[in-house]
Amino acid sequence: MRTGQARSSKPWGGGNGGLEVKVYALGLMLLAARRSGMANPFVHMELMATDVGKAKAFYGQLFDWKLEDIDMGDMTYTMIRVGEGTGGGLMHNPMPNPTSQWVAYVDVADVEAATRKAKSLGAKVMKEVAEIKGAGKFSIISDPTGAMLGLWQAKKS
Repeated sequence: MRTGQARSSKPWGGGNGGLEVKVYALGLMLLAARRSGMANPFVHMELMATDVGKAKAFYGQLFDWKLEDIDMGDMTYTMIRVGEGTGGGLMHNPMPNPTSQWVAYVDVADVEAATRKAKSLGAKVMKEVAEIKGAGKFSIISDPTGAMLGLWQAKKS
């Protein structure tokens, strides 16, 4: 397990239309495909950390997770493989004045409609809908209490 980290000077990974983390998206897509009978299940957990190396060292020792670094060119994304259950990822928090925080992603049928609906109910859109080529689309909202949530729509097969 490598402990180095790459930081992008641009929020959400910079270049290529924002956060285009293909392997990350593949993980989301596979998890969404395993969809349970529950409406809008959680499909991915992402740690946006201020110190990726420290977070990897901590969680790598705390749990039996497989942490896999993926070089995305302008950033490194770490896939968190947990075996059974919802896995996730770890990345440097791209927001200004960041804190470390976990963000859950929920599977939705139409990410544009879900983002609009969330906004109409008082959410702030933190990341507009963005496509991850070959995998799907996502947005990130902040609910009226300030909690962040990712909305994920897997690409239709």
